[in-house]
Amino acid sequence: MPFCPAFLVRQNFPDRTLQDIPGTVRRELEQAGFASRLKPGSRVAIGVGSRGISNLAVIVRAVVDFWKSAGMRPFIFPAMGSHGGATAEGQAGVLSHFGITESTMGCPVVSSLEVVRLAKTPEGIATSMDRSAFESEGVMLIGRVKWHTDFSGKIESGLYKMMAIGLGKLDGAQRYHAYGHKIGLERVIRSVGRQVLASGKILGGLAILEDAYHHTAQLTAVPVEVMEQKEEELLGLVKSWMGRIPIPEFDILIMDEVGKNISGAGMDTKVVNRSMYGVYNAWENGPKTERIFVRDLSEMTYGNAVGFGLSDVVTDRLVSKIDWKVTLINSLTASTPNSIRTPIHFPSDRQCLETIWVTVGKFEQETVSYVWIRNTLELTPLVVSENLRADVERNPLLEIVGQARELEYDSAGNLKNWWQ
Repeated sequence: MPFCPAFLVRQNFPDRTLQDIPGTVRRELEQAGFASRLKPGSRVAIGVGSRGISNLAVIVRAVVDFWKSAGMRPFIFPAMGSHGGATAEGQAGVLSHFGITESTMGCPVVSSLEVVRLAKTPEGIATSMDRSAFESEGVMLIGRVKWHTDFSGKIESGLYKMMAIGLGKLDGAQRYHAYGHKIGLERVIRSVGRQVLASGKILGGLAILEDAYHHTAQLTAVPVEVMEQKEEELLGLVKSWMGRIPIPEFDILIMDEVGKNISGAGMDTKVVNRSMYGVYNAWENGPKTERIFVRDLSEMTYGNAVGFGLSDVVTDRLVSKIDWKVTLINSLTASTPNSIRTPIHFPSDRQCLETIWVTVGKFEQETVSYVWIRNTLELTPLVVSENLRADVERNPLLEIVGQARELEYDSAGNLKNWWQ
């Protein structure tokens, strides 16, 4: 028996696209008075992370141009813990894949895992800072503020986390995650961040907020004096913009790809409603699902398969693309070995779906409900099975596009691209 037919659904989120990104960067940094903190000719270290942020190269270039226009000598460094295989070359390569190189940015890119040890936190946590950043006259961070995939708090993923784990490189990331496992990651991020601020090296940061379409929606310069409280405010705002899977309950989530460029957890756990520790339906505001099927790795994750272990079934082609060295380093540094446990896997999409549906508590295949998304950043359009039509029709933000039709497979048994 075939699965129930499905139709394409468009989510009509508010579009908060920021139009003039370079102009906004310049105005924000000028109004924050960052340049007045340094003498002309000072070396400024600009920390950039490894997430797939929209317009990242445009934003970073605008920051570089601002510092140059102020008479400073900026350089970029990777503010990353264990990403890029925890090598200097790998982390520079991550930035390069996002279009951030010396030639495109007009300034040096300095990548190293060498750190300087700073003072300990009140909890006894030894803190670290990238040596090249420490030896500059000032450090500025560029990072996206958003919810974290492992925990909920008033500060989650953003400038403070980058100041701790990113600036600490592999040396700090391993230690901080270990402490986070014991006392909670938000407490570690706050405590380490405060200690890094006490070094006097941090000038502030540029917070990037994205809307539910993954568009650049807001750029906010955050001076060092108000960084902690400002990040709390920004996180609350961006959480209110969060894109979600709009169906409250269904059997199977089909996902085209996972990857570190999409989420630190490979897939956004608060979108799919599965914790990094494998707990099903862990978050109150997420959809209730029975099974997750992941079809592939994102090309931009470069073999890092962290998070694929949260799914219930994957394809052989996904498994064949895993770079186990970089995946192991990243997972073990973050103390999440469960996120890289290999799920059951089969040669084709058809085999994956036809094997897993019998585990959702249904007796007939055509009664199984499903939602199909590209990844957890791109939540519109999405494919929804016909037996969920009532959920779609009662939601005023949803629009059905076209007629319902059967799932189609190619000669290899893989789903045909619905998005075209």
